[in-house]
Amino acid sequence: MEGQLFEKGKVAAVIMAGGSGARLWPRSTENNPKQFIHLTGEGTLIQNTYQRLAKIFPPEDIYIITLESMAEIIEYQLPQFPKENIFVEPFGKNTAPALALSALQLSEKYSDDAVLAAFPADHVIFNWQEFCESIETAYTAASEGDRIVILGVQASRPETNYGYVQYKKIKDGLGNLFDKGLRYSTTFAEKPDISTARRFIESGDFLWNSGIFIWRFDTFWTALEKYLLEDASLFRLQKHYINRTSFKKNIEHLYRQISSVSIDYAILEKADNVFVVESSFRWSDVGTWDELYRISMKDAKNNVIEGDVISINTTDCFINSNARIIGTAGIKDLIIVDSDYALLICRRGASDDVKELVDVMKRRNINKHI
Repeated sequence: MEGQLFEKGKVAAVIMAGGSGARLWPRSTENNPKQFIHLTGEGTLIQNTYQRLAKIFPPEDIYIITLESMAEIIEYQLPQFPKENIFVEPFGKNTAPALALSALQLSEKYSDDAVLAAFPADHVIFNWQEFCESIETAYTAASEGDRIVILGVQASRPETNYGYVQYKKIKDGLGNLFDKGLRYSTTFAEKPDISTARRFIESGDFLWNSGIFIWRFDTFWTALEKYLLEDASLFRLQKHYINRTSFKKNIEHLYRQISSVSIDYAILEKADNVFVVESSFRWSDVGTWDELYRISMKDAKNNVIEGDVISINTTDCFINSNARIIGTAGIKDLIIVDSDYALLICRRGASDDVKELVDVMKRRNINKHI
């Protein structure tokens, strides 16, 4: 049953769908980034995200914030999704402005004490029931008052591509929400080096930051005004223009003035009212080809093979053919990804460097391939 956890109008769920996914080149490109391609599951990442959230929230309370250049792709991939629930940014400025623009446009429909929940469009969630329980706990905690709540995921390995949150396992003031996983947060760390990540794992009191944020609308604006006052004021000034023809032009002008900053850096690392739900569901941001290899089913030789591939004496490889036949012989620990216009070959464990490869192509103006 869709929308089974929440009544209509109690919470607005915003899907953040403006990222580029450069580390998944050549399948993910600027014109068709990773949230719009099929990597795992039944559909594309954004289709899977929407279907997951539509089982939790009333569909009319689900919104998408994206770049203007990507709105048409969303309309094509989610034909049932109401166009008026798609908010567009003139260009990317990271998650803080994206959520501010969303909250601004939702301010006419939702009261200050309603809850705003934000979800990345390009993540994979396993253990759906546990995910629902964590969302419900976070919603309850956020709706009670001035709490910024994030979902934390058990860190199973020292991962340098994820953000971490440290927590205190004390019950004081949390009541029965403590038994449901709510914790006080103490420290945030964004993408540590490998030795630091190992220390985090060994300490036992760090979780991965899932990038899912839940708070009341008034809590969001209070935090934004405290830590990004100038930007918050600029957004607030646009409230009276939301339904006017000048709104789009005003937002374009505003975006040229504001900071490009993430919610994590702008607010979470500074605020003293951040809480984390210690969650049991499995999660992945599918940020690299190595990560996709890790979460995918392997064959008897520990390979992940997709598309037209003929292989002999091939082990521990990720091979993805989207265009033509790939033949491999006598290789091990490689990532091979073929598309209509480019071929990627790298060692497993080195797919972080794909973003640098894309940056090199940009500097050389090889833009038609990225």
